[in-house]
Amino acid sequence: MARAQAPARKDYSWFTAITTRWSDNDIYGHVNNVIYYSYFDSVANRYLIDKGGLDIHHGETVGLVVNSGCDYYSPVAYPEPLEGALRVDRLGNSSVQYGIGIFREGDDQACANGTFTHVFVDRGSSKPVPIPPRLREALLAIATVSATAGDS
Repeated sequence: MARAQAPARKDYSWFTAITTRWSDNDIYGHVNNVIYYSYFDSVANRYLIDKGGLDIHHGETVGLVVNSGCDYYSPVAYPEPLEGALRVDRLGNSSVQYGIGIFREGDDQACANGTFTHVFVDRGSSKPVPIPPRLREALLAIATVSATAGDS
């Protein structure tokens, strides 16, 4: 089975810096696979807070992760500066699936590529709710062409 090529920088429209930490490295001298999921969470939530107005402390609506996955292409290690890239691959009524790329600063090909799905829920009841308008607008701004096809 042929391995898919790593996504390119051009496949994403929003980027943020990621600071690697000494503790990110494992015994093999590179960032451990589980750390990438922390990067994904940080990238998505940075965007939601900065661009979508998500109030993680007091807002009525919060996003819960219900699914995630990752493909690894090349190792990275502390103290390399990284960049997280974000796009929306699918946008539903109460859920969003992100595509998240992890890039070495300035590299064109991702060293890792993940998917990450949030379902937005009422903070008190944990029941799914429609994505708030400001947040939806921010998500549409980084959506791929097919992201809203079959909106559910």
